[in-house]
Amino acid sequence: MMVNADRRPDSGKVRLPLQVSQLVVRHMMVNADRRPDSGKVRLPLQVSQLVVRHMMVNADRRPDSGKVRLPLQVSQLVVRHMMVNADRRPDSGKTEEPEERSYSLIIDNKEHFLHLQKNTEFLSKSFVQFSHDAAGNLTPAYPKPDVHCYYHGDVEDHEESLVALSTCSGLRGVILLGNQSYGLEPVKQSTNNEHLLYRLEHSQSEPFVCGVTNETSRTESHSSFDPSLSMTALLRRKRNLPQTRYVELVLVADFLRYTYKKKNETAVREEMVELANLLDGYYKRLNIRVVLVGLEIFKEANPFSVEGSAGEVLGLFVKWRKTVLLPRIRHDDAQLIVGLAGAYAGGILGMAFVGTVCSMATAGGINVYSGDGLGYVSTVVAHEMGHNLGMNHDDSRCSCNGGSCIMAASATGSTLFSDCSASDFERLVLRGGGVCLLNQPSQSNIVSVGKCGNGMLEEGEDCDCGTPQECTNKCCDAATCKLTWGSACAQGACCKDCKISVSGTPCRGSVNSCDLPEYCNGSTSYCPSDFYIMDGLLCENNAAYCYEGRCQTYDYQCKHLFETGASKAADICFQTANLKGDAFGNCGMTSSGTYVKCSLANAMCGKVQCTNVNTNNPPPGGSVSNQIIDGSSCVNADFNLGSDVLDPAYVNQGSPCTKGKACLDFQCVNASALLPVDLHCDANNTCNSRGVCNNQGHCHCNDGWGPPNCAKSGRGGSVDSGPAQIDYSLRDGLLIFFLLVVPILVLLVLVLLYVFRRDTLERCLKGPRSRRSSQCLHIHHPLPQDPGMEKTTIGTNLLPPSHLSPSKAQVFPNPSLPSINPDRNTPSNIMWGSSLIRHCKFHICILLTFV
Repeated sequence: MMVNADRRPDSGKVRLPLQVSQLVVRHMMVNADRRPDSGKVRLPLQVSQLVVRHMMVNADRRPDSGKVRLPLQVSQLVVRHMMVNADRRPDSGKTEEPEERSYSLIIDNKEHFLHLQKNTEFLSKSFVQFSHDAAGNLTPAYPKPDVHCYYHGDVEDHEESLVALSTCSGLRGVILLGNQSYGLEPVKQSTNNEHLLYRLEHSQSEPFVCGVTNETSRTESHSSFDPSLSMTALLRRKRNLPQTRYVELVLVADFLRYTYKKKNETAVREEMVELANLLDGYYKRLNIRVVLVGLEIFKEANPFSVEGSAGEVLGLFVKWRKTVLLPRIRHDDAQLIVGLAGAYAGGILGMAFVGTVCSMATAGGINVYSGDGLGYVSTVVAHEMGHNLGMNHDDSRCSCNGGSCIMAASATGSTLFSDCSASDFERLVLRGGGVCLLNQPSQSNIVSVGKCGNGMLEEGEDCDCGTPQECTNKCCDAATCKLTWGSACAQGACCKDCKISVSGTPCRGSVNSCDLPEYCNGSTSYCPSDFYIMDGLLCENNAAYCYEGRCQTYDYQCKHLFETGASKAADICFQTANLKGDAFGNCGMTSSGTYVKCSLANAMCGKVQCTNVNTNNPPPGGSVSNQIIDGSSCVNADFNLGSDVLDPAYVNQGSPCTKGKACLDFQCVNASALLPVDLHCDANNTCNSRGVCNNQGHCHCNDGWGPPNCAKSGRGGSVDSGPAQIDYSLRDGLLIFFLLVVPILVLLVLVLLYVFRRDTLERCLKGPRSRRSSQCLHIHHPLPQDPGMEKTTIGTNLLPPSHLSPSKAQVFPNPSLPSINPDRNTPSNIMWGSSLIRHCKFHICILLTFV
């Protein structure tokens, strides 16, 4: 029912007898300058609970008291949103959305006001979209949104609230109120701007199961948790990790999703940007910002199969990411959106690796997105990203105000992270993980209008440490977002005491024999990205191989799983247990969920077998098996971390299964398979045996040799990680010059002066009186001669004594000369001249010596 902008609804009642599971409500949008009448439109329905009303209001106004009451018990509510002047935007003629918007919403008989501000930090200016044409050619594009219509906000008077919406084509997003999360989106093919408002927990007909691939497990139990303090704890946690982390994200939409959107590339892009906006809203509470830097759309066909088990698809995706996507777009994490009609076997809608956000090989996840419930799918993607960020599944000790959380093993549509998840991420950071999250996206790469005090370094700002009340950085002026006087930097591992560290200063040490240290370059306050030795190179005295920055040994994995005293068990343990094909010995699982027996040749690549393990203290979340085989103790663990978590008790990729071979995908293969096919670097030839190859294929030179090929003397390091030594040459040169060269030069000058002027000094001091006097007088400028003056008269300010009385002659003495007391028996003019000659004799001779 379309209404005129100047009309108001009648006060008559509208009865809607319900016989379906969804309730359709016609809802009128009022003009920004008008308010609805006080007449109420009552819908006396014999169902209860959810009450919703949605009205557009002016940002400075609130709607009148007229209410539309909808007492419902149904899981979904369709709100017919009838927009007045639907095609008009504020300030007619402009295409830009307002910076702030406000809405009124009634839920559970209470009116709530949503206050929104544009989210200007989540979309990179260098955002690039890749697509493949029919011929398989790759087409890059750099689309910019015609109108920025993405908002974040909160609900007035509700501290524990979150709103993340887009207004690009209707309203779409998520509303968090207390421990309840609601989704809002337009109704497809509606001619009256109808919108669907629903609880996210009711939007999935089947339970969602996460199936995670876990390289690390929670090794510490959760601390005690008070549900009533969940949000306060999160805010406090944010202060414990004061430096904001930035996840540079790439989303990949597969061909099935592209087909579902009727092969509309623009529709897919807008959907993915909206998804990133929601993700950024969820993670802001943990002081993590999500920045969308890239999107890839498979327009013709998927380059790898998305059929089979979730684990198989995840493995194929991260391999494609490492070899194809990473070289094109630098990013920290990638998520694949799969448009399957249903979940993978076991009800799995998502799967990801745990704690691998900065890994080149495993920083990714897969997510099933069927239908149009973007709000619900955003919680699934947030869940899988959480695994990449080191978060494990929540257990009974974790809560979110008594409700479920994002990291619950079975998703319920929650948009909150528990305190357990915050602790897991903090642990990842404290362990040295997530180093790639510290490099803030370039100021020029953020689509934003700079706003001082939001904690995001934007164009035109030197620094941004938050509001003046929050800022504790002495190098940054919070009021102006400029560096304080005398400061050259405000943050970063290469910023010390507000000064940029000199080139060669260590900023990140190596954590194992396959990791490489990084150094400040002297021009920026940030440490370079983390680099490590190229995959496939030997380590541990040539007994193991480097893979993903770690020397992959069985001993390391046993210590990591159990305790420091644990070590690799005898080979017979592997060759016996892994051939059984049960929970404690296998080479993976099939798509139907059955265990795969290892062949004898691949037995060393199944479940890791350890010894010297205290079985009375099993690892958290693990069940321990202890067997004695041929007199050897064989201990293994099976971890029940969820179907979306790869059991961490499997042998790590790259482990040496036998001489010259390594484990790769549960198979013992030639170790050369670990070497990157796209990198051509050899330590002996490329680096002249004076360095090693890093994961970029560049030489990391030993001390004393310089990159790129370690052929010439230098300060070590590489073109990636910076010079390994501080350049002291200038300092040492200046010290040598001032402490050695300058004193020698001064001494030499003094000796030469003494030798060449000695004769002059002797003549001046020892010569005849007449000669000395003439020399003394000769160096002065000639005096004006007066015929009436005596020749012995000296000075321009002294009158001839013949013209002055003795008393007047004493009135004008030269202050630098000794006083003259003329003898009555001596002529005054003779006494005057001789006194001057005696006074100047010594000083003039010394002057002659040094001239």
